[in-house]
Amino acid sequence: MTILEILAPAFVASLILTGIHAYLGVHVVERGVIFVDLSLAQIAALGGTVGYLAGYDLHSNAAYAFSLGFTFLGAGIFAFVRVHGKTRIPQEAIIGIAYAVAAACAVLVMSKATRETEHLKEMLVGNVLAVQWPELARTAALYAVVGAFHWLFRDRFLLISLDEAEAVRRGWNVRFWNFLFYVSFGVVVTSSVSIAGVLLVFSFLIVPSVTAMLFSYRLGPRLLIGWTMGAVVSAIGVYLSFQMDLPTGATIVATFGAALLVLAGIRVVFRLGPEARKGLTTG
Repeated sequence: MTILEILAPAFVASLILTGIHAYLGVHVVERGVIFVDLSLAQIAALGGTVGYLAGYDLHSNAAYAFSLGFTFLGAGIFAFVRVHGKTRIPQEAIIGIAYAVAAACAVLVMSKATRETEHLKEMLVGNVLAVQWPELARTAALYAVVGAFHWLFRDRFLLISLDEAEAVRRGWNVRFWNFLFYVSFGVVVTSSVSIAGVLLVFSFLIVPSVTAMLFSYRLGPRLLIGWTMGAVVSAIGVYLSFQMDLPTGATIVATFGAALLVLAGIRVVFRLGPEARKGLTTG
C-alpha cells in the first residue's frame, strides 16, 4: 500500500470530525461550557468501558449502546443544571466534577479487566489510523442527520447560545432545547470518541473555534476559519505521526496546540501598528 492509501481513511475521518465539531464548538464557546465536550467524551468512554467489562468488544454495537446510554444520562444532567442568570454553583463546576468522576470510575472499572493500560490509552487518544471506510461512511451519515437537525432548528439553538436572555424573554422552554442540544451533541461525541479518543475529540471541538474567534466575530467566517484550520492541521498531524512513527491522536492534538500558538502570535503581530512592528523587529 502507498502512503496515501494508508493515511487516506485517517485524513477523511479528521475532515468528518472537523466538519461537525467546529460547528458545535461555536455553541460550546458561546455558552461558556468549554469542557462539556471533554466531560461528555469521558462519560461516553466510561460507558464503553462498562460494556467492555461486561464482555463486549470495545468497537461492537453493544459497547456503543452502553456509551450512548451513559452520554444521554450526562446530557440530561447538564441540561437540567443549566439555569439562566447567576447561580450559586456555576454549570462549569458541575461539568468538571462529572469529568473527574467519570474518569475515576473508568479507571476503577478497568482495574477489574485485562489489558487495562492499553484500553485506557486508546480511550484517551484513540487510534484514528485504524479506522475503516465502512465505519467512516456510517459516521458521516450519522453526523449528516445531526447536522440536518441543527440546521432545521438553527434559530433556536443559535439564539440560546448567543443570547439566552432573549430566548427566555420570548418564552421558549430553554431547558428543553438545551436537552435536545446536549443529546445531539452526545450522539456526536459518542461516535467520535470511538474513533479518535477523548483528547482528540476535545481538540477538534475547541481549538478551531477558539482560533476562529481570534480573527472574526461573525458566525460564517468563524466556521470557515475553523473548518479550514481543522482540515489543514489534521493533514499535517496525520502525516507527521506516520513519518515520525508517533501515536496519531496525540500527534494531531500537539499539532493543534502548536498551530494555535502560531496563529495567536500572527494575530498579535497584525494587531500592532506599523511603527510598533518596526520597533519590535529592530529593538
